[in-house]
Amino acid sequence: MFTGLVEHVGQIRSLVKHGDGLSLTIEAQHIVQNMAVGDSVAVDGVCLTVVHCTSSDFSVDAVGETVSRSTLQTKSVHARVNLERALLAGGRLGGHFVQGHVDGLGQITSIQKRDPGYWLEVRLPDQLVPFVVEKGSIALDGTSLTIAHIDVPVVSLAIIPHTWKTTTLQDKKVGDTMNVEVDILAKYVRNFLQPHKTSDGLTLERLTELGY
Repeated sequence: MFTGLVEHVGQIRSLVKHGDGLSLTIEAQHIVQNMAVGDSVAVDGVCLTVVHCTSSDFSVDAVGETVSRSTLQTKSVHARVNLERALLAGGRLGGHFVQGHVDGLGQITSIQKRDPGYWLEVRLPDQLVPFVVEKGSIALDGTSLTIAHIDVPVVSLAIIPHTWKTTTLQDKKVGDTMNVEVDILAKYVRNFLQPHKTSDGLTLERLTELGY
């Protein structure tokens, strides 16, 4: 579990393909001191497991399914990535609950300078639109952001200068894709409210009527 508050922007030192999967080594000198093999780390919002670490970098593996669902498929050596270690029990939750499970890819349609920060517009996949609301939370490349406006299927986000400077947002341009993770609470609520059919055609509502 993560918060969407980026700790460090690392740089990919090596990238090796293994079939559909990848092995990545990422420079992250500022956060590897307390890192150990087996730890979870969010790389641009993708939850990966540390398989090796040194005093200056760490390595992770990504299976084909993870690569195909995320922007990992477009990464190359020297690319910069947002990094966040897993939330510690008892730690501050400054962003929102982020699992590191990418729900889809969004595309940047507009970047505007609006003093003192920036205005970012991202087109979401149609299937993710039901899970976003104005003033709700969304994670883009692992960064927890608040939705300022929705013009379906585009969400707009007001980015403060600190977030812009301390994440890879400053590297983005129109047309770039971003990992999107919608709020886990929204996913559970929508799933709960949708009618579920049993194998014989009964619905939860009908079962309630029957006293179950």
